[in-house]
Amino acid sequence: LQPLPNISFLIFNRHTSCEFVLKASVCSFRFHWMKNGQVFGPEMEESGTLRAEDDEPLDSYKGTYSCYAKNTLGTAITQPVQIIVESQPVLLKQQEVHKRVFEGDSIVLSCHPPQSSTPPQIHWLDKRMVHIKQSDRVTVGLNGKLYFSNVLKTDSRDDYTCYAQYTAARTVLPEAAVRLTVMSSNAVPQARKPHFFVPFQPPGSSEPRSSVLALRGNSLTLECIPKGLPTPKVEWVKRDGSLEDTSAKVENFGRWLYFSSVQQQDDGEYECRASNIHGSVVHSFSVSVEAAPYWVKEPQNLASAPGETVRLDCLAEGIPKPEVTWSINGIPITDVSPDPRLSFASGALILRDVGFSDNAVYQCQASNHHGSILINSFLFVVELPPQILSSDGVVYKVMEGGDVQLHCESFGSPRPYNDLSWCYVGEHLVPLLSDPRVSLLTNGTIKVSNVTHEDGGVYTCFIKNSSVSSVTKSTISITANLEIYSQYPVQVVWKKNGHKLQESSPDDKYTIFEDRTLKVTNVQPDDTAAYSCEVITSLDHVSSGGSITVVAPPDPPHHLTLSDTRDDSLTLSWTPGESHNSPITGTQQTHNNVQHRQLMLHPFSTFSFRVTAVNEQGNSSASRPSERHSTPPAVPSSNPVNVTTDTDLQKWVSDCVILRLQEMSKRFHNGQDFQYKVWWRKAKGKDLHWNTGFVKSPPFLVNNTGTFTSFEIKVQAVNALGVGPEPEAKIGHSGEDTPEEPPGGVSTLVKNRTVVVKWNEAQRVRGRLLGYKDSRPDRGRDRDRDHDPVRVEVVWGNRTSAEVTELKLFSQYELSVTAFNSKGESPASTPHLFITPEGAPGPPASLTFDSPTEKSLILYWTPPLETNGILLGYVVQYQKEGQSMDSVLRTISDPSVNQILLENLDSSSYYILKVIAETRSGAGPPITSRGATLLDGVPPTNVTVVSCNTSFNLSWVPGERDRNHGFHFHYKKKPGPDRFKKSELVNSTQGFYLLTDLQPGSQYHLQIRHGNNTQWEDVKWTIGPGSGSKPSVSFAAQGWLIGLISAIVLLVLILLILCLIKRSKGGKYAGKSSLTSFFLFSSSDGDEKRSDSQPSLCNESKLGSDDSLAEYGDSVDIQFNEDGSFIGQYSGRGPVPHGNESSGPASPVNAAPPPPIAPSMSSILNRPS
Repeated sequence: LQPLPNISFLIFNRHTSCEFVLKASVCSFRFHWMKNGQVFGPEMEESGTLRAEDDEPLDSYKGTYSCYAKNTLGTAITQPVQIIVESQPVLLKQQEVHKRVFEGDSIVLSCHPPQSSTPPQIHWLDKRMVHIKQSDRVTVGLNGKLYFSNVLKTDSRDDYTCYAQYTAARTVLPEAAVRLTVMSSNAVPQARKPHFFVPFQPPGSSEPRSSVLALRGNSLTLECIPKGLPTPKVEWVKRDGSLEDTSAKVENFGRWLYFSSVQQQDDGEYECRASNIHGSVVHSFSVSVEAAPYWVKEPQNLASAPGETVRLDCLAEGIPKPEVTWSINGIPITDVSPDPRLSFASGALILRDVGFSDNAVYQCQASNHHGSILINSFLFVVELPPQILSSDGVVYKVMEGGDVQLHCESFGSPRPYNDLSWCYVGEHLVPLLSDPRVSLLTNGTIKVSNVTHEDGGVYTCFIKNSSVSSVTKSTISITANLEIYSQYPVQVVWKKNGHKLQESSPDDKYTIFEDRTLKVTNVQPDDTAAYSCEVITSLDHVSSGGSITVVAPPDPPHHLTLSDTRDDSLTLSWTPGESHNSPITGTQQTHNNVQHRQLMLHPFSTFSFRVTAVNEQGNSSASRPSERHSTPPAVPSSNPVNVTTDTDLQKWVSDCVILRLQEMSKRFHNGQDFQYKVWWRKAKGKDLHWNTGFVKSPPFLVNNTGTFTSFEIKVQAVNALGVGPEPEAKIGHSGEDTPEEPPGGVSTLVKNRTVVVKWNEAQRVRGRLLGYKDSRPDRGRDRDRDHDPVRVEVVWGNRTSAEVTELKLFSQYELSVTAFNSKGESPASTPHLFITPEGAPGPPASLTFDSPTEKSLILYWTPPLETNGILLGYVVQYQKEGQSMDSVLRTISDPSVNQILLENLDSSSYYILKVIAETRSGAGPPITSRGATLLDGVPPTNVTVVSCNTSFNLSWVPGERDRNHGFHFHYKKKPGPDRFKKSELVNSTQGFYLLTDLQPGSQYHLQIRHGNNTQWEDVKWTIGPGSGSKPSVSFAAQGWLIGLISAIVLLVLILLILCLIKRSKGGKYAGKSSLTSFFLFSSSDGDEKRSDSQPSLCNESKLGSDDSLAEYGDSVDIQFNEDGSFIGQYSGRGPVPHGNESSGPASPVNAAPPPPIAPSMSSILNRPS
């Protein structure tokens, strides 16, 4: 059945027959109609058309109708339709309307057409049937009224006519013409800020807001029509999002925000702002989007076999959530006998074990208070033998590695999907579904992925007829042939607007590369086109397309013309330039693609105009200037602003008024002989007479006014033609003087470190009171009064109390209060004394400790910096680190004691140490430290020895908590009967020692003894030739050395020959030549060779020669002149500081540097004592 729309009928003439037709497009069925839930008219066959009888009044046909069509399989119904009957609209007799208004004022011309169920379209025309020209100044509203934001002299006419067009009735009704007369005025208002015609805001309304309910899918228009002079500009924004994210469009010169089809994302807060140079006004719209029911998933017609379970899905949404109901053959399910096979789930109807008696039309209806929707779904229970609908013997061709689908579409009831199988025809029938590359689709088609040559061949699809009701069992089948290709000729064709592009050389316009990529060079506007790439083989043909749109900033507008020229306004029009495929979004003065603009002009000025177009690509260049237009002089339209008295200058003169104002720009002078007229008189005085004076520029001085006297002041703009608008009076004051009297009644309320100070209001301030100041020196209990620090608190305003914090406890304060204005302070009030109470002390200033033994500590501390009272003593707490038990307390009642001995401590543990000071008010916060006792030191057992010519550099790592321990190094020369010698006493915590006065090239036996035990010993050689027994071979007698020296001499000779040849040719050597570097290295002496690999720690050796490149590596930048000499000097390392020459213990002042494995000097010096 076709859905039926709502239908309206108009009574043209009671004696004229009116025929209407409602069609139900189903043949050979029986039809009947229901009106308002009751059977209407007789049952009909073949046609369901319902006609209005001539002898029946049309009013009797008002109501809601549904059409029912039925046959043996079920009954279908239509969506309800409402018939509305109303009379032909008639315009009543009207009187002529004449309205008068002054130029610049706003006005509304009303239109009152007859009411109708289908609102008419309103048109405003003149007597020549030409539409009244609309603009941002003249607008027709949604209600059909004609709004003038401000009127011009040219708006005067006598033929403003409202026409109402009734589309359904095919009728146009005109109202009586309105005559509008715009009158001139010598005082045209030039400063009217915007207000809204629409939406109307009742007087006294606090919040300019409207709530709007919109239905999803319907149109919506938000309307803001302002009034004001000059014409206000309207801007729309979405307060809780972006306007671009909605379906809204700004129309009707910015007065409408139009939604053609409201969606859920359009819900939110919208704001329209109307503004001109005099101000702005805002109105908010709260749009709530609801929805009549709509289908998310419609039930489908189903064919099912007996015994199956069917599910009719009916999913609808709406706001509010719609209610879903089901009917069978037009009868609600609630009125049908209960059936245990029937159930519902999430709006779906589920029927189990269907039979032939379940053949019916099922209606699903979704309803909320916005409407309802209805849909018919037919269930047909039938049993049919299976059939294969796909063709037999089809040949499928595919490239190797591709995917292919072999079709076997089947039909039957029940569906033969479970009885359908595919096999590969070879020596044996091979089932296909065991291959993971093969998948069976629901329609019987198989999909083979990533095909190979082995997949080629014949495939068979067959269905076994296993229907229960079949008398005989049978099998039907088809075959499919699959051919696999490894290579196939491919042709790639590029087309522009459907025309083939020819391949060309790289220098031409179009280039097609080997990978079939198309390159377009030197893109121009004519390259804007649709491009497609077609890949063609004998197996397949695919194409993909895109487009190139060449965009650019627009061309500048042209043909600028001036029209509607008046003394204070004109209309500027222009013709847009080429947009270059990017729509022009406006000009620099407009926000839409308009082609004219009404401009308000200042008097006594000459104007010339230029226009720039704007699109997303940028701005065009400016147009050519328009013709010049001059405006005549006029009286000033405004007065100066920011009229104030100069308080800064009046600080120095107390009996005068110095008036300042913001000078008006010359373009607001509106004529010649411009000046300011100043009016003044005493405020709230008995004399109402205004004093006046003139000044061409500020300031303006009024003398003999007295100290801080209030005056009413006005300033008016004046030129040769007259005066400006009536100015608004401001209040100013003459100069100030310092207050004469101090505040009285000073009192205090002390609480710990805070005092609340109160005083009486100051009298005889002689100016504008800025605030109060209270000052107090902190005298303490034992401080020198001549050096008391003074603290000042400033209280701004008229408050007569203040709370002062962060006072010192156990101190005496003296407080005074003064009042101040911009000129200065009053005398100080009588000093007021108060005392802060005693409090708990601060923590001790420092805490140190010493360890005389392994089980004792001596703590040392200094008194707190802030005692806050009389110190009574200290409490010492200590406990092992990590223990949860209570700490040990030691109380010291004598505040002069600043140390304590802690005994019987665990030498293997660290302790948390705290010292707390006490006064009569209690204990203060502790000072905390972490410490442990020191262990008895022992000589080192792991000593590192670095050999030098005549000394050994000995280093070791002391224990972290070891106490200083003195020991000696014992040494003797080997071999020989020499007795062990003993070094001087060495401190175990110093970490290193230099053993000197040794012989070069000798072997020594080193020991450290602890009591009768040997703590450490080692045997080491000193460096260099000596008389010892160390085996040695003459260095010069080594064969490899002789060969090396010979090679070096030969290379040097070759290098000299090359230098001479190069010099004779004027050549230069590179500054980083490897041969030159080798030459420099080989010129070093033997000692330098010995030291080039690692700097020596001995005091008598060098780090290397100044010329050694091996010492500096790649960081040296060496250059030569043409004769091979050096250019400049390279930067070598500075000399290494020599070690301590004496054999005594090293000190932090002259210590020799230890080897890298030894502890650093800073770590030794910072080790706890």
